[in-house]
Amino acid sequence: MNRLCFCLLFIGVAVASSSVVPNRVAADVAPVPKTIVPKRMDNVTPRNVVFILSDDHRYDAMSFMGHPLAKTPHMDAMAKNGVHLKNAFVTTSLCSPSRASILTGLYTFRHRVIDNQRAVPDGTVFFPQYLQKAGYQTGFIGKWHMGSSNDDPRPGFDYWFSFKGQGQYYPPGPNYTINENGKRVPQDGYITTVLTDKAVNFIKDNADADQPFFLYLSHKAVHGPFTPEPKYKSSLAELPFTLPSSSALLSDNLRNRPRWLLDQRNSWHGMDFPLHTGSPVEAFYKSYCEALRSVDDSIGAVMQQLKDLGIHDETLVIYMGDNGYMFGEHGLIDKRVAYETSSRVPMLMQCPEILPAGTVVDEVVANIDIAPTVMQAMGLEKPSHMDGQSFLPLALGQDVPWRDYFLYVYYWEQNYPQTPTHFSLRGDQYKYTTYYGLWDTDELFDIQADPMEQNNLIYDPQYADVKQQMQTRLYDMMDDLGGMEIPLNPPRGRQQNKRLRKRGGVKSADFPEAMIVDEPLRKELK
Repeated sequence: MNRLCFCLLFIGVAVASSSVVPNRVAADVAPVPKTIVPKRMDNVTPRNVVFILSDDHRYDAMSFMGHPLAKTPHMDAMAKNGVHLKNAFVTTSLCSPSRASILTGLYTFRHRVIDNQRAVPDGTVFFPQYLQKAGYQTGFIGKWHMGSSNDDPRPGFDYWFSFKGQGQYYPPGPNYTINENGKRVPQDGYITTVLTDKAVNFIKDNADADQPFFLYLSHKAVHGPFTPEPKYKSSLAELPFTLPSSSALLSDNLRNRPRWLLDQRNSWHGMDFPLHTGSPVEAFYKSYCEALRSVDDSIGAVMQQLKDLGIHDETLVIYMGDNGYMFGEHGLIDKRVAYETSSRVPMLMQCPEILPAGTVVDEVVANIDIAPTVMQAMGLEKPSHMDGQSFLPLALGQDVPWRDYFLYVYYWEQNYPQTPTHFSLRGDQYKYTTYYGLWDTDELFDIQADPMEQNNLIYDPQYADVKQQMQTRLYDMMDDLGGMEIPLNPPRGRQQNKRLRKRGGVKSADFPEAMIVDEPLRKELK
């Protein structure tokens, strides 16, 4: 093994769990430090790390998962030759909050980047700052999005190539530019290809450096409007497509679903009025999977460059999506909600020198775990203020304590008022979600027996104790982790609040059946 060898003696050290105490969560929330002081781990020689992030890639849209539309040979190869972390989630299923959790290792209510309009608060610390301070070469290429009004280089990166906000699949005009290390340069072509070329060059330029490198390749794709490369456009048009069973229109509310959910079906984020268009879900989904093919090509190009330089087997490569995406599930499109197809993401990892091929990790891992994982691979201790934990021990088959429950939050946005603030707790069997500030129903699902989350158990007397236990644990975790205050944002941007008249847009949904009574509950007032 060369200078980038990775001694794994430290892997046996127990990973702290966020929920190993039966009733209360033992969590000392350390403040974010004002100074960056990396601490090296004993007996560890750091290795190169490439982290590849895509946008809006749902957890099952990979061909090795049996997806009917996705064609992802390079992702399939990562799963075959490395590790598939099959239960990967995000703490908030929305671009900026998820990316902030990746870069800080913190829950959303701690880093407080709660939506796509809020700039990163002063004092925020990104984990690449530790890598840079330790002397490693760091590069950021692609979509940053947090603080979308500018694309100035952010702290922690020696090389910077990024654009404002969502960016563009193709340059919208001859004067459109991207920020490369503080200078304006033109976008020369399709954005996924442009970013891939920059990533390959970064690897080539830093492969022989005295210190290892960290590359953060952050794709715009497959964010809408879904725009495939010409070579993939309409390549999936003739494939058969079937809407998910959970997309069926409910004519009543006997299944006790939230009113907001049934009303959202006819909205910007609903399948009856998707993005305020008349387009069918099928057209969106196929264009999405066609655009995804270029992201898969990008992974292949990165892997090939590592092979060409002779550093493929020793380099840790991690791939994930920043949030899930729905195409008709629960009658919705897009993300934001706590349902599995929204909050769950693909995650793959490969490093042939240390990770056994074909490994599958069942434990719930999350975006808050990326920072500790990368730091461990590069021989640095996790800073005490981070909420996440390194999942390298899980990939190596180590028997370590891990989280029993996963916490999800989403904060209402005036721009998209159809989705309420909600807090959700996911255990191994049950998921409990409460919708804050609404006269509506909460939800409890047995996700083992009901993985598509269709049977709300919240009013079933057999599950009354489960509901109470989950609710108590949810608020205990929020309290212990500093999440009992709701961060607010001043209004900014347009409200996507319209409904389509011809699809029942005038009237709201029925109340859940369990909330309706036929007779007065009190005979008289006293």
